[in-house]
Amino acid sequence: MSGILIEQILNGLLVGSYYIVLSLGMSLIFSLGGVVNLAHGAFYALGAYFAYSIQQKLGFGGAVLLAPVGVALVGMLIEQLFLRRLYREDPMLGLLFTFGLAMTAEQSLRLIWGTTGLPFPIPEALRGQLLLGDFIYSYYRLTVLGVSVVTIAGCWLLLNKTSFGMIVRAGTRDPEMVRAMGVSLRPALTAVFALGVALAGLAGVMSAPLGGVQPAMGTEILTAAFVVVVIGGLGSFWGVVYAGLLVGVVRGITVVFYPPAAEASMFILMALILLVRPRGLMGEKFEKFE
Repeated sequence: MSGILIEQILNGLLVGSYYIVLSLGMSLIFSLGGVVNLAHGAFYALGAYFAYSIQQKLGFGGAVLLAPVGVALVGMLIEQLFLRRLYREDPMLGLLFTFGLAMTAEQSLRLIWGTTGLPFPIPEALRGQLLLGDFIYSYYRLTVLGVSVVTIAGCWLLLNKTSFGMIVRAGTRDPEMVRAMGVSLRPALTAVFALGVALAGLAGVMSAPLGGVQPAMGTEILTAAFVVVVIGGLGSFWGVVYAGLLVGVVRGITVVFYPPAAEASMFILMALILLVRPRGLMGEKFEKFE
């Protein structure tokens, strides 16, 4: 029983890890631009589809590197052509636009790659399992955990140890002061949107070999990303990280003791946390960019 429990906790951490990568991008976009990106799941799915096409020619390594970049470029184009016009408008317009974008993106995926799911095999080099006594765990899952840790660390360094990160953090807390100092937040907004959707694309790449690729995969994951962001607290980097891990572990433990409640466990957890801390675990105040 202990071996099964440990395995399910690790599986929960695995699920939580790509929840974190996906949710970090959503949180960053919301923190600086004040936009709740309902199309975030669509960028997740787009990353998986880009990876499916790229890995056929350049292998899985090429897909991991290039698919998020492709998603970032698409995101930058959408932000510059459409979304930046909505920053000063009613937030409801941003919700409606990203909702329509999500629906359009899903149907576009069906038109380009087909309506049925596509198999995405685990890379040959990462097949096999780690054996430690009675404990068995796949090398690919361990790799996903490692990539997630590196990604989280890289995002933290970018936001806390670079001039770009300083502008983003200052713009999140006091955009008026940033503008008074003569610093334009528009380039930062574009860069943050690109980074956010690239993280969503990377999460899609990592999940593709585990669950395959299909057009509605973004819609299915979007709810979980919202749950993680809400539990962690809007605008909090580490809140999202802790929330993703907590959601993953709770889900893994629930699978062991009562599998039918695995999906519901994250919503129960969210309700309990919000009853105690309405702002989430580490929620911060923010000012909407104008």
